[in-house]
Parts: sequence; structure tokens; C-alpha cells
Amino acid sequence: MSHTSHTAHGPRTSRTAHRTKRPALLAATCVTAVGLGLGLAAAAPVAAAGQSGAGSGSTGRQYDAKEVRHFLKGFYGTHGPSAWEREHLVTEELKEKAAQTPDYDLLLCAQNVPKAIDIGPVTTAQSAGVGWAPVTTHWGKGQDTRVFTAYVGLDASKPMKLMDISCEAPSA
Repeated sequence: MSHTSHTAHGPRTSRTAHRTKRPALLAATCVTAVGLGLGLAAAAPVAAAGQSGAGSGSTGRQYDAKEVRHFLKGFYGTHGPSAWEREHLVTEELKEKAAQTPDYDLLLCAQNVPKAIDIGPVTTAQSAGVGWAPVTTHWGKGQDTRVFTAYVGLDASKPMKLMDISCEAPSA
């Protein structure tokens, strides 16, 4: 579907084609106003998604919570992402961020491989173009679990990828 029509003065673009991306502050404010309780931990990923979310070439369709959950369950599996998943299902920005922590696995917020991984309920902020879920890693008997937040871009015109991690426990 094209948003361009022609007039005597040349091509005319509709309002939706001229609509600018929402400022990062507005996206972060919307997420907070909805009462998601993620506080500052969500501000950076939401801001990044608001700036790079539904860009040019976007189909307008976004991944939903069920699709995000399926992706995260497949990505993390039982013990964490494989080398292939780390290479092909993570944004370049997150790969660079993870490379800066050579003694720490940023994608798992840990130094070791967990015994099991669970994905919690998924939240999506369609206007910000980002979805997220708590990821709980289990370390065996007598050891604590660890909870962190994984963020995924929602633009369905692109393959789904892990776009950010917050190793801080999500707010209740």
C-alpha cells in the first residue's frame, strides 16, 4: 500500500508517511504512565526502540506477546542461547555491549551456565516498538535463582532479535 498520491505540484505524501518517530522521552513516559513499573531499567531499551522501532520499510505489523514469548523460550532454551542464536538472533548493538564483558555472559547476566531457565509473562509496548519479559535462571539445589529482563524489538518487517538486557531484577 502506497502513501503517495500525485497532484499537479508533484507527489504528495500522506500524514502517516510524514509522521515522525516518537521522541524517546515520550515513549519512556508512556511506558511509565501505563504503570508497568519498570522504572529506569526500561528507559534505555524503550528509548532505543522508540528511535529505531518502526522505521522506513516497516509493514506496520508488530510481533505480539505470544510471538515474543515463543522467541524468548526458543532463544534461551534450558541452559542459554547457543553460538548460532548469539550470532543470528541478537542485534549488533547488544553484541557489542556483550563483547565489553568478556568474563561475564551478559545475555544470561551470569558467569556460568544455569541448570534451567524460565520465561515470565511478556509485556509489549506497541507504540514504543518493544516487548520484554523477566527471565529466571535456576542454579540447582541450595542456590538462588536470578531474574533479569530481556527486550525484543516488535517490528515484524524484520526478524525478531534480542535487542537489550537489563541485569537488574524487574520491579514488582
